[in-house]
Amino acid sequence: MTLSLRLRAGFGFGHVLNDLCSALWFTYLLVYFHHVLLFDNTYAGLVLLIGQIADGLATPFVGRESDRQDDTAFCSKYGKRKVWHFAGCLCVLLGFPFIFLGCIHCEGSEEWAQVMYYAPFVIIFQFGWASTQINHLSLIPDLARSEDERTDLNSIRYAFTVMSNITVYLITWIVLGIGSTGTETTIGPEDAYKFRYIVGAVLVIGAVFVILFHVLVKENVYSSTYGPIEQSTSQCQTENAIDRPIHCRMAWNDWFAEPQFYLIAMLYMCTRLFCNITQSYVPIYLQDSLHLHEQSLAYIPLVMYLSGFITSMVMNCANKKIGRKATFLIGCVLALASCVGVLLGKGDLYKTYLLYGVAVLMGAGGSTMLVTSLSLTADLIGPNSETGAFVYGAMSFTDKLSNGITVMVIQSITPCTRDGVKGSCCPDCNWYFRNVLGYGCGLFALLAIVAILLLLPAKIGHRRKDYVSISQQPEVAEEDPKDTVRYRHEAAPTDVI
Repeated sequence: MTLSLRLRAGFGFGHVLNDLCSALWFTYLLVYFHHVLLFDNTYAGLVLLIGQIADGLATPFVGRESDRQDDTAFCSKYGKRKVWHFAGCLCVLLGFPFIFLGCIHCEGSEEWAQVMYYAPFVIIFQFGWASTQINHLSLIPDLARSEDERTDLNSIRYAFTVMSNITVYLITWIVLGIGSTGTETTIGPEDAYKFRYIVGAVLVIGAVFVILFHVLVKENVYSSTYGPIEQSTSQCQTENAIDRPIHCRMAWNDWFAEPQFYLIAMLYMCTRLFCNITQSYVPIYLQDSLHLHEQSLAYIPLVMYLSGFITSMVMNCANKKIGRKATFLIGCVLALASCVGVLLGKGDLYKTYLLYGVAVLMGAGGSTMLVTSLSLTADLIGPNSETGAFVYGAMSFTDKLSNGITVMVIQSITPCTRDGVKGSCCPDCNWYFRNVLGYGCGLFALLAIVAILLLLPAKIGHRRKDYVSISQQPEVAEEDPKDTVRYRHEAAPTDVI
């Protein structure tokens, strides 16, 4: 059965609040702490690291708890994924605004003390962000039966992600232009109130889309989509009389025995590293390396995400025509080309014209890698959506932890010292942030290529291990049938890219 327009649109609305806040978090957090609060580089990186660690620890926990069977009346009727999603959105709305409001009544305190002030709000926000993200992703295999439908939902999700980022950059462009004389090339402490306006607008828009999601999307009961759990291992991966696929359940810890789990985790981690590090350091690159006008913080990322939006619209066609693996490789090549462009770019011609071409390649490459990596993750889960939240949580754990550590390393060895003076950066920063985007992000794209090449001979979703059936362990099945592992794949043909 084809997914309805109401469900497709409603599903897309479900991650808008997260996407809006994520755009601010990754694109403007370091700029805000660097240029507005005048934090030392290490302390600015520490704030982001705290958030990434909190998110990384929250994702597997939320995934595991979301996958638990919940027989309470409310969860059974409303849907456990939507309950966790709503709770996460509340945490985001409560915690996020305080990150950009400044240290209330403690502006003159030591930077380490201010970091302690921000930490609880960052943790609340990141826990909520993780809960919203994992449960929104987990709805994909719950709602969609076929690979094409899952690709559609992933593309819709990313299209809304891009539109959310575009919205943030348009708002930022407008707000940063308020009171601008046209002579300022960098932002400073006097622009703190502008960030409050931006955050306020973002949260109002996000809250509206949260309400629309919960009104439009009805969470499916697991068995209604995939049919009954078969009690014979030999009948796994067959079809019953009404053409509904029968499968065997997997426990969350069974994924650790699957080699594909680790390779797709590596692929997803490298993809997120490329996307998040470019998102975090392009604004600093524009300010400290190219010394462009402050409004470039909005219109260059806007070009990146417009190209990403256009690219996401053709992802379905590319995936159907040439396969996910070939599509992902194309994204990696585009990403590498953008990194080469950053390394070679210099002079007025680059700043005036060629920079936009690099931004287009960066946006198109990142969006192609991200959409396809999410589709590959959904294929890995296959019919086992009973542990889908755990898989997405584990993928996100590698993403968040690696991002936090990477940013902290970059911040710790930054040659720039501000000493409380606006714009007081040393000339070495001209080369440093260029190298971060060129060599660092280029390395992530290369590692992603290695991961997808290792996956070329494999059929994504094929299980290597033969699990124990219910019929072989009846006593376990009688005590707790939902936790018994019963999944077996026959030998699968080689996947062709």
